[in-house]
Amino acid sequence: MTTNHAADLLRDRGISAPIETAVVLGTGLGSVAGIIEPRINIPYAELPGFPATSVSGHAGELVIGTRNGKTIAILQGRAHYYESGNAAAMAFPFETLARLGVTSLILTCSAGSLSADLKPGDVVAVSDHINLTGINPLIGMGSDDRFVNLVDAYDPALRQHLGQAAARLGQSLLEGVYMWFPGPSFETPAEIKVARALGADLVGMSIVPEVILARRLGLRVAALALVTNFAAGFAGGSPSHAETKEIAAQGARALKHLLASFLAGNAETS
Repeated sequence: MTTNHAADLLRDRGISAPIETAVVLGTGLGSVAGIIEPRINIPYAELPGFPATSVSGHAGELVIGTRNGKTIAILQGRAHYYESGNAAAMAFPFETLARLGVTSLILTCSAGSLSADLKPGDVVAVSDHINLTGINPLIGMGSDDRFVNLVDAYDPALRQHLGQAAARLGQSLLEGVYMWFPGPSFETPAEIKVARALGADLVGMSIVPEVILARRLGLRVAALALVTNFAAGFAGGSPSHAETKEIAAQGARALKHLLASFLAGNAETS
């Protein structure tokens, strides 16, 4: 089985125009898919090579539709490393989307804050990441393209466009460094102290393997983190998955408006 199978299936469903941008939705952010006018909704289970999702708050569905005349793909949910021990679980979906013309990937996630300036409900553009887990989705892959350069992995131009999108809404978009923990247990207060000492502003259990996979494919990447809690031991933080889903659902509206403004701006400048 190759990515051609899934790409051909999507073409058979009527997806003929190139898809320029794809968006991956994190925990509790499924409603953000409302930014596009859907043409097709396909469960991952019907797409060869797409992963099963086992986390509540992730629908596990590919939605393809239009916004401002552009075809957009939205992945409602992702597979995490902690679900199967496979850091490359999203490789196949990304390769499929690249075959369909995607050049830009916008990742969204929920995150814990390590900064008093980043409060629950805030949307933050990720400027860089820290991964000291020893886990990398490219381990075991052949050929020299596994040696991926991660300078400017979070594309500066896309981040600038996101900042402009926020400005059109009368808002400012803060940036921060995201530190990846593989989960599924939340971080300890001692780990959070270490993360802060290393320069992290946010912590979470996703996006980092996806950024690496996407950069291997040559995709431009940006990531938006919705702060759902203060991290363990910081400002009284005591995170739970229930809290993550609740705050994410509340904050999804702000993220939805930001992405809609971003896509509108991109349509005007493309």
